[in-house]
Amino acid sequence: MTSSIILGAVQGLCEFLPVSSSGHLALFQIFMGFDENMLTFDILLHFATLLAVVLYFWRDIVQILTDWFGGWFSQKKRSGWSYGWAVLIASAVTAVIGLGLKSTAEKFSESLILVGAGEIFTGLVLILIPFFASSRKNSSLLKIALAVGLAQGVAVLPGVSRSGMSIAMGLFMGLGITEAFRFSFLISIPAILGATLLECVKFMKSGGAVFLPDGYMAGALIAFVLGLLSLILMRRLVNAKNWAYFGVYCLIVGTSAVFLS
Repeated sequence: MTSSIILGAVQGLCEFLPVSSSGHLALFQIFMGFDENMLTFDILLHFATLLAVVLYFWRDIVQILTDWFGGWFSQKKRSGWSYGWAVLIASAVTAVIGLGLKSTAEKFSESLILVGAGEIFTGLVLILIPFFASSRKNSSLLKIALAVGLAQGVAVLPGVSRSGMSIAMGLFMGLGITEAFRFSFLISIPAILGATLLECVKFMKSGGAVFLPDGYMAGALIAFVLGLLSLILMRRLVNAKNWAYFGVYCLIVGTSAVFLS
């Protein structure tokens, strides 16, 4: 019960801040001495925070879906038509990269030094954001979707922040800070949904029990509540452009993990 609550709190607090929730979960699992495969529980916690994203962006989601589906039956294409395609393209790229790195990510999550290296990489990217943000003013929506989808796919590796990489890539491709934030979290929805469905299929095919700590539902609830609060906080911090603080934090966590290994 205690371990589930702790991991749920870690997921909720770290999922939307650019510090890698998967990296922090892996570090906590290593230090807590979990020998079992925790991937399914990780997915459950990600799904809980996914619900927080849906709640936070529900107006945007409804508008995009309405415009996208309406675009099939109307000559006049609204903004949600092209935006919906951008989300789909980015999600497809993420799926290809993420599936290719899935087994590698599981192995990385068991290595303290590799998780630490991922955190260091994230920290460096966050610190360098002011130097490369908005360097491509005229990037097309297609190029932006491909690039951000690639960044999100690579972030399946523990220690590499999904929100940090996708927002940083969006800024690099010329998106404004508000739009980079919005696009980053909207494309996280199909990515997390897909990962959840894959784990459900894996569970049904195995025919056996998948390890879930006692009290995992309590952990998921905590992840949802804290996830919603951290998403609100993330929006404010992103608008304030406080990237360096996150970068320094990730460097400290990553370096500590490497030395402790």
